[in-house]
Amino acid sequence: MIEIRGVTKRFGSFTAVDNLSLSVRAGEFLTLLGPSGCGKTTLLRLLAGFEMPDEGVILLDGQDVSHLPPYRRSVNQVFQSYALFPHLSVRDNVGFGLRMQNVPAPEAAARVAEALEMVSLREQADRLPHQLSGGQRQRVALARAIVCRPKVLLLDEPLSALDAKLRHNMQLELKHLQRRLGLTFVFVTHDQEEALTMSDRIAIIHRGRIEQLGAAGEIYHRPRTPFAADFIGQANLLQVAVVGRNGTTARVRVGGGLELTVASAELPAGARTALVSIRPEKICISKQRLDTENLFEATIEEEIFQGATDQLRLVTTQGTRLHALVANESAMQEAFHEGDRVYCGLHLDDLVIVQAE
Repeated sequence: MIEIRGVTKRFGSFTAVDNLSLSVRAGEFLTLLGPSGCGKTTLLRLLAGFEMPDEGVILLDGQDVSHLPPYRRSVNQVFQSYALFPHLSVRDNVGFGLRMQNVPAPEAAARVAEALEMVSLREQADRLPHQLSGGQRQRVALARAIVCRPKVLLLDEPLSALDAKLRHNMQLELKHLQRRLGLTFVFVTHDQEEALTMSDRIAIIHRGRIEQLGAAGEIYHRPRTPFAADFIGQANLLQVAVVGRNGTTARVRVGGGLELTVASAELPAGARTALVSIRPEKICISKQRLDTENLFEATIEEEIFQGATDQLRLVTTQGTRLHALVANESAMQEAFHEGDRVYCGLHLDDLVIVQAE
C-alpha cells in the first residue's frame, strides 16, 4: 500500500529523515517507534503531504504522491490534539470532510451514522466536544478520519493525552477497529508497551533511519542492535570477550570474570568481543541449584516492588551487576529479599548478541 524509497528530509543543516526506505502492506498496522526527535513524526507528515521530500519517492497504492498536496492523497490523519471543531456537534465534526468532498446529503448522513456506530458514539451525536470525555473525543477524531474511507490512516500519538487505564482500553479498541475495517494504519508513538500491544510490525526509528523492522515478538526477543535492545523494554547489556568456541556454542567472559555460554551462530567468525543483551525476566532465580546451561551465583542487593513483579538488583560472585524481574511473591512463588544468596540460570536462547567486533 505504501512504498517509501530513499526518502530524505532536511530542515536547514538538520537531517530529520535520512535516506529511508520502507514498505507497508495493505491492511497492516505498522508502528513507527522511537524517542523524541528521531524523525518519526516528520516521516508521518511526509506521508500525509504536509512536508515534501528533498530526495526520494513516496508511492501510495502504486501512485507517486511525493509532491502531491494532502487533499489529493487518499490518506487521513488523527492528530495528538484531536483537532475537533469546538462549535460543531459530534455529528457535524464527523461529517465535515464529506461536506468538503460534496458528498450528497443522504449518503453523507448514512456514512456518518455508520462511522459513529463503529466507534460507539451514536448516542453522543448531538453533543459538543467539551461535553465529551478524552476517550470520546479521541473516538470522534477516529470517526471523522474513517468516514472518508481513506486507503491509509495516519495516527500521530493519538492516545498520549489519556490516563493510563483509558489509554490501555483505547489501544485494544483501536486495534479491533483496524482489523474490522481492514484499513492500513501507520501509528506513531514513543511508548514501547503501546507499540508491542497494537502492532503487526514495528519500525524502530533512530536518527532518521530504521534501526530495526519486524514483528513485535521478533523486535523484543531478538533485537539486532544495542539501541533496539535498550530502547524496547529493559535489557542487561554486557560487554564480553570471546574466549573459545566449541561447535554450536561459544564461551564468553564478562569483564569481572563471569563466563557464559552463547550460541556460536550468533557470533560472526573471528569475532573477539561482543555486546550481549539479556532480558531481566529471562534470568531464572532460585534458592536451590538450577539445571541450566549458564549457572552462576549472585547476591540480591536491592528488591523493588512493582506490583505484579519484583525487580531485583543482583551482583554476581565475580562482581557483574544485573537486574532481574520475578513474579511477585505468592504461595507458589519463592520469596526473595535483599541480602539473599541465590542461584541464577540462563538458557542459550536468552543471550542475544547485538554487536560483535
